[in-house]
Amino acid sequence: MQQAHLFISGSVQGVGYRQFVKNNAQKLRLAGWVRNSEDGGVEAVFCGEKEKVEEMIELCKKGPMLSIVNHVGFEWEEPEKFEGFMIKD
Repeated sequence: MQQAHLFISGSVQGVGYRQFVKNNAQKLRLAGWVRNSEDGGVEAVFCGEKEKVEEMIELCKKGPMLSIVNHVGFEWEEPEKFEGFMIKD
């Protein structure tokens, strides 16, 4: 199990980015969460098989059709226990 904490910047709020992340994370069977951050970006945590987490990071770099992703920064963390994948307020 691997866990990555992502910080996504760009035009990523109000364009369906969090739902895009949730849908893809669930398809990849990843646990964790996604939320809008106060700085206008999006923050997410993914926990699961390393290959699937890396695939999700690549998807976050693309984003949904209406988004413009400027940067995706991430750090590997100690895995936590999550119940599925959720959008946080």
